[in-house]
Amino acid sequence: MFFCTKEINAKIVISLLKSHGIKNIIASPGATNVALIGSIQNDPFFNIYSAVDERSAAYMACGLADESGEPVVLSCTGATASRNYLPGLTEAFYRKLPVLAITSTQSISKIGHLEAQVIDRSSIQNDVAKLSVTLPIVKDADDEWECEIKTNNAILELNRNGGGPVHINLQTIYDGFENTELTSYRIINRITYDDVFPELIGKVAILIGSHKKLNDLEVNAIDKFCLSNSAVVFCDHTSNYYGKYRVTLSLVASQVFLNKNKIIPDTLIHIGEISGDYPLLNMPWRNVWRVNVDGNLVDKFKKLRYVFEMNESDFFEKYSNKKEEYNSEYLSNCISILDGIRSNIPVLPFSNIWVASILASKLPENSILHLGILNSLRSWNLFEITKGVSSMSNVGGFGIDGIISSLLGASLNNSNKLCFCVLGDLAFFYDLNTLGNRHIGNNIRILIINNGVGTEFKQYNHHASLFKNKANDFIAAAEHFGNKSEFLVKNFSENLGFEYISASNKEQFNRVYSKFISEEPNEKPIIFEVFTNSEDESEALKIIHHIHQDSDVKFKKVAKSLVSNNVKKNIKKILGK
Repeated sequence: MFFCTKEINAKIVISLLKSHGIKNIIASPGATNVALIGSIQNDPFFNIYSAVDERSAAYMACGLADESGEPVVLSCTGATASRNYLPGLTEAFYRKLPVLAITSTQSISKIGHLEAQVIDRSSIQNDVAKLSVTLPIVKDADDEWECEIKTNNAILELNRNGGGPVHINLQTIYDGFENTELTSYRIINRITYDDVFPELIGKVAILIGSHKKLNDLEVNAIDKFCLSNSAVVFCDHTSNYYGKYRVTLSLVASQVFLNKNKIIPDTLIHIGEISGDYPLLNMPWRNVWRVNVDGNLVDKFKKLRYVFEMNESDFFEKYSNKKEEYNSEYLSNCISILDGIRSNIPVLPFSNIWVASILASKLPENSILHLGILNSLRSWNLFEITKGVSSMSNVGGFGIDGIISSLLGASLNNSNKLCFCVLGDLAFFYDLNTLGNRHIGNNIRILIINNGVGTEFKQYNHHASLFKNKANDFIAAAEHFGNKSEFLVKNFSENLGFEYISASNKEQFNRVYSKFISEEPNEKPIIFEVFTNSEDESEALKIIHHIHQDSDVKFKKVAKSLVSNNVKKNIKKILGK
């Protein structure tokens, strides 16, 4: 039992130094680094050496790191102490020596306000450290997560790609000490191809974010991995995986009152990039392994344990064996739950979701589908599209601009394929000039869901819905672009050589949609304008979210919601807090 700082950011640093096996520390005297040094000076795990001159301390670290082959930590206080590290850290940089300089400081909010002993370390020379991070003062769970990620990242960088010095700027508020054992915090390890791989046990699933097109070898590697580990693949329409273990889970993940325990794997293998499938991303995942050649600590789910810096195919090959008997229980459970919910979808109002429910499975094979963010992508992710249809969305920058232009670019490389696009009215008018591009071919077909507003901000579960119709003024940008004019898009597109069709209700839609999805070549590109309203869009989403209702989950959530903010305030008043 030792005196340990109350400051969580310092506790995280100490815990992760231990977890990563870093023992050697050279400390210089000062006030701001008392939280760190005072907590470890009697800890037998560490080898601590003292150096009054920080310039000398940095060179001592170089010698110790070079001779021991292990990382060495430097600790100094505020003011100009850290400036004296520069010569030694420069030496470490060019010799690739793993020296971790932890410079303690008062709150960086004091920078520029004539605060004694507070200097600005936000910019450092290029050849002083491979990475420089500032750890926040921890006030909530998000701050704690940020400290965990930044500290793991800094420590791992010491030996990455040959190694070198790293800098951590550690803030302090002089919060004092407590007589307690050190809390353990989450360690993240980076695994390269030649390292010892951790054991993979329990239920396993792969989650694919938006992904470049997978070739046959890559798909086979995923399928072989799934066969060997009885795994499943969770994906949305931007994943580009269409193998035998594919499960489009968005409809299941959207269920507010569903007990999702049967679906959650023991280990989730995360590949790909940004996904716009918010329900899938918000599932309560547990243990996450990230696989990417960049090797970065991408912790989307705040449950990251390992990062595998390698090609995905190499990773899957490492965990594949000659096992040929696939245990289909996990996959069957996932599909059974999905099919059960899908078979019980109630009647939906005329909306983007309803349109998706009609068209998704009717798109011609081998066509291309581009989905606008956010409502269109979410709506179409709820339903399986025709096998052989490749799909994508501009989820990289995640803006509404350029959706039609992206479709046009894709069509230039696929002149013999039908290229479909589904987007909202604001996104359509944002990219309107593309309709006049002379390279547009007759294989392009654009579906506009025109509700006359940024309907995302009118959804029942969006925080902007609090403003009701007042959101239309500036938040949801209503009444622009002709305010759902029946003639604006029609006249403009026809003058540019498009064929135009439209629908304002289910009956009209059912009469004309076959033209839009027909496999037969059309003499002109097609624009299909569907007029909906934000009330129906919101109601459709609400219906979708509440198809399946487990009584125990519903009871807990309803009971929690009954404890309103007012009740909580009254309880605090009673308790005198």
